[in-house]
Amino acid sequence: MQLDGQSQTDVTVPDEFDSAQAKVVYLYLHVWPDSTADDLCGALGINKGTVLSIVRTMRKQGYVERVDGRYRLS
Repeated sequence: MQLDGQSQTDVTVPDEFDSAQAKVVYLYLHVWPDSTADDLCGALGINKGTVLSIVRTMRKQGYVERVDGRYRLS
């Protein structure tokens, strides 16, 4: 299966992510890098406060970076 013109690859979600929401955010950013918090909220149905908390934690852990208001995996 291909999504958005990208070939399918295996993705391993880091063990540090305990919540299902954090895992889904990580997987979403793997497929759609350079997403905004609003992109994540709309696509995943997670409220913005929760998304911001998740990506803030992921940034502190070194898994995500923020550039010009967009998030991508590090």
